[in-house]
Amino acid sequence: MKKLLIATTNSGKLEEITRFLRDLPIELVSLRDLNINNHPEENGKTFEENAILKATFYAEKSGLPTIADDGGAEIDALGGEPGVKTRRWIHSDHDSTDEEIIANVLERLKGVPLQNRGMQLREVIALALPSGKYYTATEKIRGVIAVKPSPQRHSGFPFRSLMYIPELGKFYNHDLMTAEENEQYNHRKRALEELKPIIKSILTI
Repeated sequence: MKKLLIATTNSGKLEEITRFLRDLPIELVSLRDLNINNHPEENGKTFEENAILKATFYAEKSGLPTIADDGGAEIDALGGEPGVKTRRWIHSDHDSTDEEIIANVLERLKGVPLQNRGMQLREVIALALPSGKYYTATEKIRGVIAVKPSPQRHSGFPFRSLMYIPELGKFYNHDLMTAEENEQYNHRKRALEELKPIIKSILTI
């Protein structure tokens, strides 16, 4: 069975990507499975640049087709911040914790009316081959930042405790959503679905 590397150190992302690719007749492996501890410098100016950078780096390291992603929140009232700096938005020298990000967002938007609290989560997934060739898929989902966060946390995804989807009447948290709602709304799943035909053509012949 052919292998596909899911190149992320975020356990929440690894679980989610694995879940969405389980229907493929391939073996999914992680960085830990391969004892890869090197990390590229994420110095891209866009989500797409960072996703490609990571996917090509790990495809070369592992010799395997590799999936990597980059994404984050873009808050309307903050001019699209934090964008590509989502994890380094608060501290420039180390990643912020989920709780720090949640607290910072709520503080920055204190007093902003609900109609001006729009935001989107953008996701770019790159599939890279050891040859250097790559493919990308981009998706996003919009909602509003609630005045109070959801008491339910999903480790590694701080904005899922903040982003409320009015038409659903729920926070964007897959633990709170039905299977049908996850099928329709999950932006990472939609991006992976775009790449699945390419993955199949490369790995299942």
